[in-house]
Parts: sequence; C-alpha cells; structure tokens
Amino acid sequence: MAEFDAIDVLLAAARQEVALPPAEERRRLREELNLSRAQLAQALGVSASTVGGWESGREPGGEVREKYAYFLDGARTKLDAASAAAGAEALADAPAPADDKPAEAERTAGVDDADVLRSPQHLDLAECGTAAPVPAQPEKAAPRTAPRQPAPAGMSVRAASGVKVVPVGRRVQAASDTPDLIGSAVAAALAEHAGDVEAATAALIKRAIPDAMALLDHTRKGGRYDVVAHPWLPDILRKQSARGADQVWEARPKWSRPELPAGEHEITALDINGAYLSALKTHLPLGQLEHSTGNHHDRRRAGLHLITPPVWDHGAYLPDPIGNRDEPGLLWVTEPTLRLLLRVSGPKYGLCDPPEIHELWTSGATEGLLEKFRIVLKDARDRAIADGDEVTLEYVKAMYSKFVSTLGESNYNRELYRTDWMHVIRSQAFANLWWKAHRAYDEGLLVVRAMGTDELHIIGDWRAVFPEGRGVAEVKVKDTYTVGTDPDQPSGSAS
Repeated sequence: MAEFDAIDVLLAAARQEVALPPAEERRRLREELNLSRAQLAQALGVSASTVGGWESGREPGGEVREKYAYFLDGARTKLDAASAAAGAEALADAPAPADDKPAEAERTAGVDDADVLRSPQHLDLAECGTAAPVPAQPEKAAPRTAPRQPAPAGMSVRAASGVKVVPVGRRVQAASDTPDLIGSAVAAALAEHAGDVEAATAALIKRAIPDAMALLDHTRKGGRYDVVAHPWLPDILRKQSARGADQVWEARPKWSRPELPAGEHEITALDINGAYLSALKTHLPLGQLEHSTGNHHDRRRAGLHLITPPVWDHGAYLPDPIGNRDEPGLLWVTEPTLRLLLRVSGPKYGLCDPPEIHELWTSGATEGLLEKFRIVLKDARDRAIADGDEVTLEYVKAMYSKFVSTLGESNYNRELYRTDWMHVIRSQAFANLWWKAHRAYDEGLLVVRAMGTDELHIIGDWRAVFPEGRGVAEVKVKDTYTVGTDPDQPSGSAS
C-alpha cells in the first residue's frame, strides 16, 4: 500500500547506533598504542579537545561515531594480538622446571596476602631506615658478597646499570622513548629551509600555537585530570564590546616610587626571565565554573572572585597587589590576586586588611595541571641557552606566550577555550613580580618601579638577592641609569 511506502523507506534506512566501550577504555586503547589525541583527531577529522570529551564520557554521533568505533575495535584487536604474541614468546623462552625443585604452588603454600604486604618493599637498602634482615640461604646456594632485598611481588630487578625513566601520567617510561617534539620540529624547519636560521625561526613561530597544543596533549597523556576544553563561561568573562574587555581585573602593576632619598642613585632595570612560563604553575580551575556567594575562600577551588579590595597604605615603597586602579568599589579578581591579598593580609605580613569576598565563580582546581607542559618547555629553553640555539629559544618563547594569549576569544586556537585560564595565568605572572619586589624590599633594597610581568627597577646590590643569568629562576640587566645629582636636594620622582 502506498501509505506504507514512506515507512518502509524509513525502516530500510534506519540502523542502530554502533556501541562504544566505556570512556576509560577508549582512553586506555589510545594511550597503549602511544597515540596522542591530536593524532587520532586528525585521522577522524575532529579536534583534539573533541576526542578528549569522548574519553571523558561524551558520546559522538553520526558518521564520526562509526569511524571512532572502527578505530577502537581495531586498536583492541591490535593490542590483543600483541599481548598474545608476547605471552607465547615468554612461554617458549621459559626454562623447563627441574624434577627435584618444588612447583611454584608448593613453594608458596601457606603464604597469604598479608605476608606479602609485610615483606620488605624496598629495592635498595639505601632507602631503608634500618638494615633489613637477610633471608636464610639454602646450603647449596652460591655465596653472595652482600645481602639483597627481595623484590616486591610482580616486579623484576634490573641490572645495576639501570634504565633512566621519566613520569608519564601514572606510569613511567624509558627516557630514550620520550619523543623530543620541540627538537624534532626545529630540525625539520632548518632542513626545510636549507639551514636559513631566519626563515626557519619565522616558520616555527607561525606554527607555535598548534605545536604548543600538540605538546600539551602529549604531556597530558595519562594525566590524572580531564580538562573541560570548551566550558560555558559566565558573562563576566565575555567582552562587553567587539574591541572592549571583559570584567576581570588581572592586577597588572604599573607602579613607580613617588620619591627617592636625596642624592645620586644608580638604578638597575632587571628583566625577569620567562615570566609567563613560570606562571604556568598556578591554581587552574578544571571544570565549568560554578557560582556561589559569601565571604569565604576554599583553597581546593580556583576561579574568579568579586571582592572589595583592601586599602593599601604602602605605595611609597611597594606596589599595590591589585595594581594601579583609578576606580573604587567592587572588583572581579582572579585566584592568584586573591591568594596574594590573603597572604599579605595574614599574620606573617600584616600589610593590609583581608579582602571582602562577595561572589565567586570557581571550580575544583590543581596547581600542577600544566606542570609537565611547563617543564618540557623550560628544559628545551635551558638547553637552547646552553647551546646558543636562538632558533629553539624563539620557538619556545612563542609557544608559551602565544599559548597564554590565545586561550581567550581567539581564532588562532580552537582547541582550548578557557578565558578564565588566560586571566589566571597572566595574574600569576603579575603576582610573581610583586613577590620579587617584596623580596627586594625585605632585603633592604630600594624598589623604584614594577612594570607588567617582567620589569623591576632596583637601587642597591641586587646580585646579593637575585641570581643573574638567563634561566627562569634568574634575572638579567635590561638597563642601568642614574637619577639625582645634587646631594642637598631630593631626587624627586623616579618616573
């Protein structure tokens, strides 16, 4: 009948949605094949953050779901085959048990789990607080020059030469197996441009953002926390106009000491190395921000806080922790700024009253979310400085600076949209500069200026306080100049 034709067509075209394994299984299959989210995303025609969402429990749909299921099924088959082959090889290599030796089941009879747990768990006697008892040896056993601790159950003891390992999530892997993504990219760019340093540097800077995201994805492999890459954001994080800013205050310092003592002064302008790189170590909110009210701060969470800032009475010799602000009243600040205010208002410093908190947009947080990413960039930067490799140095600088600047409303980074992270990282850089200014003041130096994230002007023996160099824990001289000539007259403003 004609009226049933449409239903027949519908039934013919209908098909059940292909089943997928649980989220944790999806992630395990990818990681055990040593594939990054970016690699899988490229094959499926999606973003790395989309793959991350699937591995956190979100479900794909349509044609891409079938492609993803095909990958997962193939990954499982490949891993099962490799596991079976390894098992067969181990069985073939195992020596046949001698007739006069007891079977493993007989030798371990009567040993329960509690006995195993009570046995020594150290591989090296140097790790033990006291010497461990030496197990009794069979009569025919070959003499040993030193007692050896039994290895924990299920572990094998390697040769004395050892294998250097590096942490990868909850696991470790051989350091030689860790890919050097930065070094490989630099070598490829130099080869592509026939050794032309300027051309290779320009090409690397141009691709710094996608390369930084690929590196982040690699360093997050096996990570403890899953990140919400495109969360819903509150209105305070949205620009009020096309070229305007949002409502979050980053506490950028732009401070000059209003007056210096009489006489001539030599001032050194110090450059703080890798300010944004150091600021990647900060408390970042993991998930979507949640709203709450009340004058309280939970150190396990991070985000944005609407506060009444305290009065700052020390502007004659130290910058205000919230930076230069002309308008009084309530202010949305980030986690680093709030923690700075809470610390300097505490009993150890007592420099101001505590801020009053009115509203919060926060999420559960961790300080180590970007730590592996930061360490890889820092190590590459250190090697480049030691080798005089300016190509790698500029490339790494572009990676971390552009990573921070494109976390907000940017067309250059579609992988990670976390405007809150951008504000938090920038504010951490400003807070780090403030603490350097306070350290100089605390050591008896005169602090003259504090600008942005990386500029601090000092009078006095700054080398006794700050190590000089190009490392991220060091400072270098940007400029030296003299202020004041007449010892009988005030030197006036330092600006």
